[in-house]
Amino acid sequence: MGLPVLKSMPSPTDIVPFEGQLGVNTWTENGFGQVSFGPFSLDSDSMRVARDGSFLKLRPQAFLALKTLIKHNGLYVPYERLIHEAWGGNLVSRHTVATTIGAVRIALGEYGSWISYRPKLGYRLRVPGCDDLIRAGWHLWNRRTCESLEKALDHFERAAEEDGTDFRGFEGAANCYVMLGSYGMRPPREMYRRFLEAHSRAVALCGWTPELRSVHAYGLYMFERRFAEAETEFQRVKREKPNLVTTYVRLALLYTTLGRFDDALHAAAQGHRVDPLFASLSATEALTHFCRGDCEAAIATARRGLDLFPYLYLGRVYYAQALEHTGRVKEALREYRLARVIAPDIPWLATLEARCLALSGRREEAEEIMEELIETRLTEYIDAYFMAMLLDALGHRDDAIVEFERAIEENSATFYLVDVDPRLASLRTDPRFSRLRNKLCARTLSKHGASRKSSLKPEAREDPAWGPTTARHAPSTCHRSVP
Repeated sequence: MGLPVLKSMPSPTDIVPFEGQLGVNTWTENGFGQVSFGPFSLDSDSMRVARDGSFLKLRPQAFLALKTLIKHNGLYVPYERLIHEAWGGNLVSRHTVATTIGAVRIALGEYGSWISYRPKLGYRLRVPGCDDLIRAGWHLWNRRTCESLEKALDHFERAAEEDGTDFRGFEGAANCYVMLGSYGMRPPREMYRRFLEAHSRAVALCGWTPELRSVHAYGLYMFERRFAEAETEFQRVKREKPNLVTTYVRLALLYTTLGRFDDALHAAAQGHRVDPLFASLSATEALTHFCRGDCEAAIATARRGLDLFPYLYLGRVYYAQALEHTGRVKEALREYRLARVIAPDIPWLATLEARCLALSGRREEAEEIMEELIETRLTEYIDAYFMAMLLDALGHRDDAIVEFERAIEENSATFYLVDVDPRLASLRTDPRFSRLRNKLCARTLSKHGASRKSSLKPEAREDPAWGPTTARHAPSTCHRSVP
């Protein structure tokens, strides 16, 4: 015979409300028995819980216990009510209930603290009230424009203010800061400092999750140029959470920086297997092909990506630069201009159009854009890396060298391309540029110690195109200064 069944169901008054009870709009449920809470999605029909496209390891009884807590929407559920709904009325010991809820907490990972217990009250699953802000923040973050990132940052910071014990607000803010800095939208030194502050707050609250480790490795790579350490961290994240697609994008960029193009394309392919519809994967793959010198592959890859994500401005940029390098200037200019329409609040995009105009003989139009950029720069940040390329295309090599020096001082994240960017081929023949590049490497080694295995060492490149490293910086003969 089975265990005895409860004779009657506890009344609704047995379910005890408590402060911070969720509002009904925090949960979303459709007609197919699916419920979303935080980063999770629960499907009643399949008895599965998913996070980031992967299913949690939950036994059927643990699933039913979680479903019961979700059903009661932030209320404390007493023992009797819990066993009636999750165990079908079969009497089980309190120890069994506690063990089952413990398994649910473990499955939820860093979100396990959302389940709390109080004697005489029972168990409760409470998603922080800032969940709507967090969801909206990530939606905006995924658009990757300057405006959307700053709106996302506002959402995450408000979430952190509302609930300083929820790591997600700090995690989201950290991701916004690193994106604003690495995409050249805001001053990188300031953005990286703020990233480190927000990131440390998130780690203090929930520990080193794979997501936090991945974005930290990205910061090491982009802003500190500690490539070997970043790669080690990315590989660790792959082992801990192999379905975290952003890690494959970042690893592909790192390998592109190092000239390990086959490894970069392999990382991108792994990312496609994890999530074939992740927006920036095709754009990253196109950049790798471009830096490798295979413009036709870059064009084909970028075009496939744009068919799926026509409003991803970076995809437009990488498509345009590959078109430009194959002589299809008219098409390239159209794509550069579309990128500017999509992201009008990113000034450096204009430098790419102007550079294309200058190199195709339309100098007057390029000069007009340059004048506008000089005015814009009085009030807004513009990545000096891109300004340097434009100045060089206009024939102002001395000023281009000065701009590259400025880019180093500002810690431009775009310098991750310095060894592989085909657009710098002419500049690499200038000894002054070689000296600046070596200065960047020496500064990295000095700051982080020669014992670290940096892949950017002054002596690492044997390409004679870099020229001698002892030439002195020639004085500028520019017809005007660039603020």
